[in-house]
Amino acid sequence: MKILLLHNYYTQRGGEDVVFEAEKKLLTQKGHEVETLTFQNQKLKNLSQKLKTSFTSIYNCHSAKLLAQKIDEFQPQLLHVHNFWKEASPAVYYTAKHKNIPVVQTLHNFRLICANALLLRQNQPCELCVKKILPLSAIRYGCYENRFISAQITFLSSIHKVLGTWKNLVSHYITLTEFAKRKFLNSSLNLQENQISVKPNFVEDRGWIGGEGRENFFLYVGRLSAEKGIQTLLEATKFHKFRLEIIGGGELEYLVREYSHFNSNIVYQGFCQQDFILEKLKKSKALIFPSVWYEGLPLTLLESFSTGTPIIISDLDNLNNLVINCFNGLHFQTGNSQDLAQKIAYFEKNHDFLWYENARKTYEQNYTPEISYQKLLAIYQRILGYTSFHLPEQGNLSDFLLEE
Repeated sequence: MKILLLHNYYTQRGGEDVVFEAEKKLLTQKGHEVETLTFQNQKLKNLSQKLKTSFTSIYNCHSAKLLAQKIDEFQPQLLHVHNFWKEASPAVYYTAKHKNIPVVQTLHNFRLICANALLLRQNQPCELCVKKILPLSAIRYGCYENRFISAQITFLSSIHKVLGTWKNLVSHYITLTEFAKRKFLNSSLNLQENQISVKPNFVEDRGWIGGEGRENFFLYVGRLSAEKGIQTLLEATKFHKFRLEIIGGGELEYLVREYSHFNSNIVYQGFCQQDFILEKLKKSKALIFPSVWYEGLPLTLLESFSTGTPIIISDLDNLNNLVINCFNGLHFQTGNSQDLAQKIAYFEKNHDFLWYENARKTYEQNYTPEISYQKLLAIYQRILGYTSFHLPEQGNLSDFLLEE
């Protein structure tokens, strides 16, 4: 199969970039002929650049030309888009239609129905804009950086809703979880059930050990920012004495350093390489994931399961479906530092070594490269089975996917 992968890198590297590169590698290993077309967002330094981007992010003629050239040269059977914001722009969908190439779009975040892509405002879940064609609340609250940028994203999404871009020019969407699928189906995008499939991310097998060989510390890995719930975790150390190691960087690094300075049980490791993180996961009692937003499907969670490490996680929707309480981890009340402290204390006294085996089984049954590949291949094959890149009105693609 000849597959063209398209991805727009953000100014800062993130999980979407890792997934894009991992899927390219996997498809290549499986014998497919794969080429990529990538774009890179630039930091906007002045008003004129920002004004120009306001127009090109809606339809970038240069990006459309580059894709047309790539299609003519490579002659792919399908185009799989991971991210189009900002430089690629929705122009790529129109180019694919003109070239009669079906398009698969992975929805790594909620960008199409939320200006900041997180469904989050003031560190609380927010769905004010989900069902609105022109969601002015995003502009009113300046949900992404500021009101100007928020307006830019809002109008981009709204214009293409009216034009039917999202509904008619994408052959099929992929979401990472069932929760995300439901959010998009119940949104202003007006998509049908048979237009979206769920295919989780995957990680390579990192090897694992059981509960007997664990050391006496809990681990946090991730960005040190408000939406990740790092403040909730730090405050939990006031209610219960436990050893905590923190890996990551971000705008709240100063707060982590402050807590670690006055509490010898907190060790701040800073930003670390992947091998170091994996070794810490294998040694820790559990990973703590205190996020206050819905999340997508963080690779950190999959790495934790791969190493057989249970997870103590927020009970927020989506997250509460990724970890099964008292099976492969524990739930605590989102944003409640005292409840988190109580759950950590409970874990110390009552955790079962079977939880570590269950964490590993969760990985083996859901998040391996082979499982991801089979699901992706089923989507590709089904899409290519149609003579047109529009899906039929009846039928559900999930019927054709491999059972988990």
